[in-house]
Amino acid sequence: MSHLNLHHLRYFWAIAKEGGLTAAARRLNLSQSALSTQLKLLEDQLGQPLFERRGKRLELTEAGRIALEHADSIVRTGEELVATLQGRGRTTRQILRVGAIATLSRNFQMEWLRPLSGRRDVELVLRSGSLRELLAQLDALALDVVLSNLAVPRDAQTGHTSQLIAEQSVSLVGPPAPEVPPFRFPQDLDKVPVLLPSLDSSIRVAFDLVMERAGIVPLVAAEVDDMAMLRLLAREGAALALVPPVVVRDELARGILVERCRLPAIRESFYAITRARRFPNPLLEALLSAPAAPDARDPGPTSGRGRGRPARSRSD
Repeated sequence: MSHLNLHHLRYFWAIAKEGGLTAAARRLNLSQSALSTQLKLLEDQLGQPLFERRGKRLELTEAGRIALEHADSIVRTGEELVATLQGRGRTTRQILRVGAIATLSRNFQMEWLRPLSGRRDVELVLRSGSLRELLAQLDALALDVVLSNLAVPRDAQTGHTSQLIAEQSVSLVGPPAPEVPPFRFPQDLDKVPVLLPSLDSSIRVAFDLVMERAGIVPLVAAEVDDMAMLRLLAREGAALALVPPVVVRDELARGILVERCRLPAIRESFYAITRARRFPNPLLEALLSAPAAPDARDPGPTSGRGRGRPARSRSD
């Protein structure tokens, strides 16, 4: 590796950036056959195929994506050299690509990524979407990890692994109401309107089961499949919201919302979904090596009128 031909690496970088041999050959003013030969020499030296052909397209292999990251780094290093000599210093950066399902709490995502936030040597690429879309990107090696509140089954075909990274109890929250008597769970839910996650949420499934066992038909004000919208509706104060406290952390801290009742029987789990990789991202390895963050609060139920200081947890 100490004798790596940088011209070969530059040719590979151009092919990856241009998306194929034809455009890269045009950019480099080389014939396609000559460029293909240079690529083969680099692959032979590295001992790994860098592209695989899918129909008429060339797609990066896992080794190719790793090589591209290093090639990008070498290009940036060259830019840094020029910038430094011109008095404009730069820092070589590592990249972590994270996908999160669209309904996942933004507060939780920020908390999990906090060890990397603000590091000048790290670039975070964040994507959101459905679980199916994100898993497809994970399989294509366009993402290093997918954050979800649902685990996915592991099988030999996909190689997906779901690691529990945090867990939090769920609460009913609403605006402060000093004159309102203590909330009684679950019996008060037949007359107090409630905001609920959509039916495909794991905490909604658990909540419905509790209601069914208690023989209570809750007064549902709205069903929302986006935690950010659920947070906004909770602030309007027309109903209590069923949420993990991390979703409304800032509102609880400022007293805009208070915890009316904690539901210890219902918990939301947060998972980091990965797939087996020959070359794992070291930034991700560092995040996943941290122990799962459990709910650090007193697990007992609470009910209140809205004046108490909201309890906090490490995962909040």
